[in-house]
Amino acid sequence: MKVIFLKEVKGKGKKGEVKNVSDGYARNYLLKNNLAVEANHGNIKALEAKQQKEEQIEQKEKEEAIDLKDRIAELTVEMKAKSGDAGRLFGSITSKQIAESLEKEHGYKIDKRKIELDQPIRALGYTTVPVKFTSEVSGSIKVHVSEQK
Repeated sequence: MKVIFLKEVKGKGKKGEVKNVSDGYARNYLLKNNLAVEANHGNIKALEAKQQKEEQIEQKEKEEAIDLKDRIAELTVEMKAKSGDAGRLFGSITSKQIAESLEKEHGYKIDKRKIELDQPIRALGYTTVPVKFTSEVSGSIKVHVSEQK
């Protein structure tokens, strides 16, 4: 019996996959536990429509991410922090602070987890910080840390 998997079944198939499995396994386990549906003409058409819609949504998100990357690449985020000798900060600037400052100054909301700061910024001056918008789209933000008086 051909079935369309609704959820991943370890060792049998992934979500959205169409596979041929034994009749008993399909009726007694997969269909009964809503892990799969029978692969008839209507269900296959519904699956194709769903996959096409997901591709359109993914493409739209990618275009939005590219647009946001281009707008943010031109910006500089200004931050102030107390520093000691030789421009060394007493604390540090974290990705959370950069995200909050970017939203407050420029109105762009970016999740702090997308800002890929290996180590917090601990010195005055300009720093280029990488940002990963999606798995395919990455960019960078300029961060200027100046001394707080």
